[in-house]
Amino acid sequence: MTGTSKYKLNHTMLRVKNPEASVKFYKQLGMSVLQEFRFPDFKLDLYFLAYDNQGSVSQGRHMSDREGVIELSYNYDVERTHNGNMDPKGFGHICVSVYDLESACDRLSKAGFHHQQSQHGFTYVLDPDEYWVKLISQNDAVTNPEPKTTNIEKYRFNHTMLRVKDKNASLEYYQNVFGMMLHHTHHNLDQNYESFFLGYCKPKLGKEVSEPNPDPLQETLLELVYIPGSEEHVQYHNGNTDPEGFGHICVSVDDIQEACKRFEEKGVRWHKRLEDGPFRIAFIQDPDDYWIEIIQNESYKPAGHNM
Repeated sequence: MTGTSKYKLNHTMLRVKNPEASVKFYKQLGMSVLQEFRFPDFKLDLYFLAYDNQGSVSQGRHMSDREGVIELSYNYDVERTHNGNMDPKGFGHICVSVYDLESACDRLSKAGFHHQQSQHGFTYVLDPDEYWVKLISQNDAVTNPEPKTTNIEKYRFNHTMLRVKDKNASLEYYQNVFGMMLHHTHHNLDQNYESFFLGYCKPKLGKEVSEPNPDPLQETLLELVYIPGSEEHVQYHNGNTDPEGFGHICVSVDDIQEACKRFEEKGVRWHKRLEDGPFRIAFIQDPDDYWIEIIQNESYKPAGHNM
């Protein structure tokens, strides 16, 4: 048997042109390299980073038994990457919640990374591939509302944002097929969009919230952004055809064989079935064709392959 209460939103994959520069950037944000894999025969290197400090949610856990991991995928032949925020649009951003936004931005500026002017408790910084990294403040959620310095040990990978064309189809999919819980929704009337935040952790707030970043201490959520009326004319780009950039999100499961049987019963569209190829992983496509990788959480049982 498999139980969605044991599933985890494990990682988000981004393709990069210069892994050394990208790893340096995410280390500057306080992340640590958990694992590196090199596949020279396939001209491919993979880097997995996450928050692994003393106060981190998943500190010390196996990579597959975590939430809040970022996978940087480097193909030796890559010439460019697409950040998803210019046509064709799709992926939007990843988000890190920081302890004292102003001090966090100052720290990044001193390291040579530029950010937008902070507004309403958040800002954006571009990573070396110009992926958008949203920084949100934890100040309203901590005991001391006015810290004078930032503390990277308190940073958290808060969420990943994807644009969707049909909110009802996507919400039904992630809740019914993947067992995620709807944490809260936010309606931005000025910019005419709706945000829906889902995850596997227990919701802490009400369903309707007025703030765009209401739960900065949470790790890790999926934000689905919907523009009213987009069902009729929008086709979002999943990042896996030209121009490439964002690759996938990943869910780790308690029993990958049983989970894939359950997904089959739910009628999912497979991009890669579990038994295809040498690696015991699977890929599913959601209603907008975004890829979702399925991996074995190795705290329950072995993966069944060697990387």
